[in-house]
Amino acid sequence: MEQLELGRTGIRVSKLCFGSLTVGPCQADLSPEDGGRVIAAALDLGVTHVDTAQIYGTYPHIRRALALCARPDDVVISSKTYAYTRRMALDAVDEARRETGRDVIDIFLLHEQESEHTVRGHMEALETLYELKARGVLRAVGLSTHRVAGVSAAIRYGLDAVHPLLNKFGVGIGDGTAEDMLREVRRAAESGVGVFAMKPLGGGNLLAHAAECLAFARAMPWSFALGMRSEEEVRANVAFVETGRFPDGAEEKIRSVRRRLIVEEHCVGCGSCERVCGQHAIRVVDGRARVDAGACITCGYCGRACPETCLKIV
Repeated sequence: MEQLELGRTGIRVSKLCFGSLTVGPCQADLSPEDGGRVIAAALDLGVTHVDTAQIYGTYPHIRRALALCARPDDVVISSKTYAYTRRMALDAVDEARRETGRDVIDIFLLHEQESEHTVRGHMEALETLYELKARGVLRAVGLSTHRVAGVSAAIRYGLDAVHPLLNKFGVGIGDGTAEDMLREVRRAAESGVGVFAMKPLGGGNLLAHAAECLAFARAMPWSFALGMRSEEEVRANVAFVETGRFPDGAEEKIRSVRRRLIVEEHCVGCGSCERVCGQHAIRVVDGRARVDAGACITCGYCGRACPETCLKIV
């Protein structure tokens, strides 16, 4: 698979990054053994980059995948944290190193930054991450974002990397269109910030347009992360990235999938889901969580936050 330079970091990543959110408890809830096999299948087919986050709960899955794959030392790992203090940042990096079995984490990002204002609010954590980079514990530091203003912040602060939400139809972009995001991402890349995009299928909302959306992502001059739940999905998506076509029958299966967030009847309306939803897709109305399907990108973060386990992606 094509390998790309990640900005000025000196890190090379595969065109396709395995987004591990989908195999963990936020979504498919595969065991570390089963999820590890899915990730390892991608690694053995030429994917060399795996993306995760503290909230995903997939460090054990990645550790298992590294034990199963043929060339674990070639794998680049990126992770993300909501940390805003020095202690929280140190703990986040320690957790990633301990749980993945890696002494060095390649890329560490502030999770879901909205603008330079939120970055300023996380500055203590950001400075700590750069301190850890200077000590050789991390190789690159940056942010992930669903907003154009978040990419602008990565440029403004001269970060090493940015992980923006970008798809052909702009699904999930919080403050603009696909064209707005693409324009700012290009500016980031031209300034030397390493770019790897996310959610080319809009968190599953664009599966009916899978070929069109992946062709858009494939044509971008940077890499992109894609969540996959099975070895069959891995083979189909790797084939598309390498050839521009799905294997026979694969597109029909992908187009038939419908993912949505449901709220079980035992919801008590505590508001935990509403507080963590960066898309503002959930509101508590009349004592129960209600989902705006048009805004939801089926990330599953709300499910991890729900104390009653009543939110599920199906």
